[in-house]
Amino acid sequence: MFAMAAKRLGYRVEAITDAADCPAAHHADRVHVVEFTDEAAIARIASGLAAVTFEFENVPIEAARALAAVVPCRPNPEVLFTTQDRARERAFLMHNGFPCTPHRVVRSREEVVAAVADLGLPAVLKTAAFGYDGKGQRRLDSIAAVNAAWDELGPAPCVLEGWVDFECEVSVVAARDATGAVAVFEPSRNVHSRHILDLSSAPAGLPGRVLDEARSLTARLLEALGVVGVACVEFFVTRSGTMLVNEIAPRPHNSGHLTIEACETSQFEQQVRALCGLPLGSVRQLAPAAMANLLGECWAGGEPDWQAALAVPGVSLLLYGKSEPRPGRKMGHLTALAPTIEEAIVNVTRARALACRTP
Repeated sequence: MFAMAAKRLGYRVEAITDAADCPAAHHADRVHVVEFTDEAAIARIASGLAAVTFEFENVPIEAARALAAVVPCRPNPEVLFTTQDRARERAFLMHNGFPCTPHRVVRSREEVVAAVADLGLPAVLKTAAFGYDGKGQRRLDSIAAVNAAWDELGPAPCVLEGWVDFECEVSVVAARDATGAVAVFEPSRNVHSRHILDLSSAPAGLPGRVLDEARSLTARLLEALGVVGVACVEFFVTRSGTMLVNEIAPRPHNSGHLTIEACETSQFEQQVRALCGLPLGSVRQLAPAAMANLLGECWAGGEPDWQAALAVPGVSLLLYGKSEPRPGRKMGHLTALAPTIEEAIVNVTRARALACRTP
């Protein structure tokens, strides 16, 4: 999606990847297949580029720093270093006064038990590094669950988070350029299924003061991190309307995919603009929008019925070009625009059900 946006603006795109058949390969001018741990090879590739950005944050920090020694990297690798580890991310939030979930960093079974005694149950144990879409995390409801979770996730450092009785989750995508200018998209309300984002919708249908706080906190976070590029901040909204930062993603985000159809400038075009020194575009949303993920399960009965899905008013389809559908794997998404957010949600949900032939 970044490559598609960059090509529309006239740029040549090269992908550095550890998988030759990555989705960007279908749109890039050149693809470099290399192990992310091969810093020398990555540095050689970078010498032929004008600038580099990242598709996900789990790039080995040594490789990212090798890139930055040769070519401008946006965001800076130190942003990745902070956000790719939950313990470092939480320390950054606490140090800079941002509200976040109650938590403890734990490195042993004894520390987990002590943290549970401090924070109480239920709680969630998460690996500090390399967790996404529910991977590397377990809900704890009993001491027996605590021991079982540590047996599975330890002895790597983990973060124990106290349970948050939240009303909903929202995410805010924003872009920041090299001059410090920030453009913040409309917050999206997110619904998850099996820890994987299922549906995002904007407007989020929350009070103005809550949305204003979400936008303000996001802009301040990007400034404090020194982000140049696009980032997403996920928030828990408590039942009292308090915002708690759950996670920071220093890249375009799944919940922001609806900006492709719904906004004057998509999150991916903003990423290109910030990377290449262009002014940030308008983030004005043109219509209420809802986005539904298409997971590998949708292919269980054969090719989905795209004809039926696209017959639903206001619905568009974007497939990522991944070669193999697997359960839980994001293969693409549907987006619906409509006069009201309620209608957009109904239409995108119906379109997905028709495509995947589900009741």
